[in-house]
Amino acid sequence: MSSGNPRSKATGLVFNPWNLLLLIPFVILITPLYNKRSPELFGLPFFYWFQFAVIPVGVLCTIVVYRMTRTRPVVRPDESGPDVDQLDEGSVR
Repeated sequence: MSSGNPRSKATGLVFNPWNLLLLIPFVILITPLYNKRSPELFGLPFFYWFQFAVIPVGVLCTIVVYRMTRTRPVVRPDESGPDVDQLDEGSVR
């Protein structure tokens, strides 16, 4: 798929290392890590206050990934090809 030209436009899925930050909130799915009562915070067992603490961490991770990846321009396919109407009529082969 690559033309060998480093300046050619990339299409499809492109790996971005910033997206790995989105894996951090998935720690909340590993329940045995935090399924305990102590340490308590303001009378809340660890099980509950850890879940509340992970929510802002997940939001911050999402904001950082959005801000760091939105500056990359969206690559659209080359629109210099034949028109849809021309393709539908069969005049372009």
